[in-house]
Amino acid sequence: MGTFMVIAGFSPETDLPLMNAVISEEVAQVQLLRADGRMGAVHVSPAKGRVFLEVLAESEDDARATVETLPMAKWWDIEIYPTVGPPPAATS
Repeated sequence: MGTFMVIAGFSPETDLPLMNAVISEEVAQVQLLRADGRMGAVHVSPAKGRVFLEVLAESEDDARATVETLPMAKWWDIEIYPTVGPPPAATS
């Protein structure tokens, strides 16, 4: 399983009142994805209109499919970056 950093920006067509109405659904879906081992950290930068998601998946397509289960994904422009962990610590 790989780790992906997903950066999502809100599209200009975002309906803010409708988006606010699905916040509880969004939180519930994130909790389900975490329990299933498919999502890690979630960070939101309201000032920049960006969401940062750590997604665990077999491929970039699987990572996208995971993100698209989130209710707010319909308003996001999504970029997906495969990541690698830090190098192993040096041993003496």
